Amino acid sequence: MGRGASSASVGETSSGALPLEIEGVFAGYGAPGRRPYLDVLRDVTLSIARGELAIVIGPNGAGKSTLLRVLSGTLRPRAGKSRLFGQDVAALPRRDVARRVALVSQVSEVAFGYRVEQVVMMGRSPHQGGLQLASRDDRDAARDAMDKTGILPLSDRPVAELSGGEQKLVALARAFAQRPEVLLLDEPSAHLDPRHGIAIFELVVSEVRQRRLACAAIAHDLNLAAAFGDRIVLLDEGRVRACGPVEAVMTPGHLVAVFGDELRVEATPAGPCFVPRRRPPDTRPSSERDL
Repeated sequence: MGRGASSASVGETSSGALPLEIEGVFAGYGAPGRRPYLDVLRDVTLSIARGELAIVIGPNGAGKSTLLRVLSGTLRPRAGKSRLFGQDVAALPRRDVARRVALVSQVSEVAFGYRVEQVVMMGRSPHQGGLQLASRDDRDAARDAMDKTGILPLSDRPVAELSGGEQKLVALARAFAQRPEVLLLDEPSAHLDPRHGIAIFELVVSEVRQRRLACAAIAHDLNLAAAFGDRIVLLDEGRVRACGPVEAVMTPGHLVAVFGDELRVEATPAGPCFVPRRRPPDTRPSSERDL
């Protein structure tokens, strides 16, 4: 898979503002100035360009989902700046943000009482009037999104009858139908087998390239991150430990420091491969040896 932009200094909009920028961000949960308040992100600076897929990796609790919430404007930083095309994203009307930013959560929020086509059409809501009447453009966008994701034959099926993988595609199609300029994905390949995980990222890369979206995606599968990421953002304890091309970030030194020495990095003709180290039988816990 060819890679596009590899730094935040390229791909600026015609106005000169990058789609996503955060600078010196501290963000967490609770009421600032009161106890308890926990900073999950600490002094994070990052920007993402048009046509770029930045993949965020890091251990559980590193702040990956919090980062997406700051980028989407659903979480206001305690300190620092978060900008959408040069404007403070948290200060913008949510409807304006929704027209430009699509967020696909880790847990699919598809409405189980609806058919596939109805759920995908929900992506058009920010572009519709108060009566939520679908225009021809809305219907075309929804149909195009279902066609791209391969779920057009399922358009009349109730979402509740679909497999987990198919529901992921419905959530992705809803985001595509929104026709955003920024796409934020929280573990889009979670709970999918390798073939379907690859297919999801292929769809994302195709949409990012064709529509020149700025995209940030969280991934726990390091091999998918290395295969598809234009840039890797390695988070550890709320800070950016490394940010840059795969070859510069996904090194044994960086990964062992963050994930521990249970991870082995192997060089292959297609790029680095990441596999867990297998413990010798006599070093495993007794409970594992008895299985």
